[in-house]
Amino acid sequence: MSQAHKFTHDAEAIAFDVKHRNTIKFNISRYDAAVSKGMARYNNVEAAKTQAAAIKREVLQHWDKYLIEFEEKISARGVQVLWASDAEEATGYIEQILRENDAHLLVKSKSMTTEEIELNDIATNMGCESVETDLGEFIVQVAGEKPYHIVTPAMHKSKGDIAKLFNEKFGTPIESTPEEMTEYVRQVLRKKYTTAQVGVTGANFLIADIGGISVTENEGNGLMTTAFPKVHIVLAGIEKIIPRMSQLGLFYPLLAAHGTGQQITAYNTIFTGPRQATEVDGPEKMIVILLDNGRTNVFKDDEAYESLACIRCGACLNGCPVYKTIGGYTYDTTYSGPIGSVLTPFLRGFKDFSHLSFASTLCGKCNEVCPVKIPLTDILLSNRRKSVEQNLRPAAEKWVMKGFKLISSNRIGFDLFPGFIKNMATYPFNFKGWGPKRSMPAFASKSFSQQYKKKQN
Repeated sequence: MSQAHKFTHDAEAIAFDVKHRNTIKFNISRYDAAVSKGMARYNNVEAAKTQAAAIKREVLQHWDKYLIEFEEKISARGVQVLWASDAEEATGYIEQILRENDAHLLVKSKSMTTEEIELNDIATNMGCESVETDLGEFIVQVAGEKPYHIVTPAMHKSKGDIAKLFNEKFGTPIESTPEEMTEYVRQVLRKKYTTAQVGVTGANFLIADIGGISVTENEGNGLMTTAFPKVHIVLAGIEKIIPRMSQLGLFYPLLAAHGTGQQITAYNTIFTGPRQATEVDGPEKMIVILLDNGRTNVFKDDEAYESLACIRCGACLNGCPVYKTIGGYTYDTTYSGPIGSVLTPFLRGFKDFSHLSFASTLCGKCNEVCPVKIPLTDILLSNRRKSVEQNLRPAAEKWVMKGFKLISSNRIGFDLFPGFIKNMATYPFNFKGWGPKRSMPAFASKSFSQQYKKKQN
């Protein structure tokens, strides 16, 4: 089954799953309420978004300069910087690091970039246990699943679902409360933190002028992941760069308000290197892997390059009517929702993933909520055009559109066939093209222009 057919099949299956819809509706309603309060704290949120957007566009104009500055500054403090052109090269680096440090256990804070290269599988295949330390990530890992959402990995699960999962996997009481389950996970992870050889994080921002790694999180797990292990690996996409540390005062609140509705995330840490000679805490080694993995393909495109400004707040997912209907797993990609539909064809190929750019109503909600003003609907449309130009759309669609163009380009075409002929022509859509839960609207017996002329007479 092709990716496009799988997408359609999975979307049809999940769209009318009442339990799934109710869970997502409840969780996103909580998000909407929190974000509404978060936005109310701003005197002028549009001004903040405009400033953030300008900074990220300026970064893309001087991308190489800021990345080199970052490398020079952080290398000066004993950090090894490795450049990975793709997932395979990043995988090779990580395998080498795990071997050299005889790693049998690594702890990992939440990072979608590590999901791109499937780091957990890499470690497991080498005999190294890899443990997710973010609570949501821990839940989906225990369930044998991938993150459902880039900010809220277990959004698709209710507290009852999680209690049942923990009962099956750990023998905890089936009636456990969220607080009790959280405490159980906390105790499990404490032992992992103190015995792990390697800690892995992503990066919310790479700070060029100080050579720093900024990680934001709400549970303290990121700090614990880097506090005990002797080796700290950072895997970061090269688009995460910002010019100056002083700009975090703009980006931290925007990310928090759009991501969770907070004024600022609970824990905001800047890592600038391994333990120095005058320090008593911190890892002995720190390695930063800067990952391309298709990002320069996005950058080369004059229409899609602005999507690299994304700060991964998840706001476009939560606002998207399509995402809220078909859920995160239907996309079958690391990044789902509008931003995933824009990026994935470049990251994983138009041949297999161009259909995602058609998974949008183009309502514009994603544009409205984006904190860095990415014109997502414009890029979705340009991706659609590219897929047509590359002959990746079904042949039948091409001929249907040609026929529609022929008929609709002149009023005579609409008037040529009576209503019953039009209804016969569109009848099959009631069963296949239009969907089983809706009926194709019936055409009137006479066209609008015919009715208008009759009324005028």
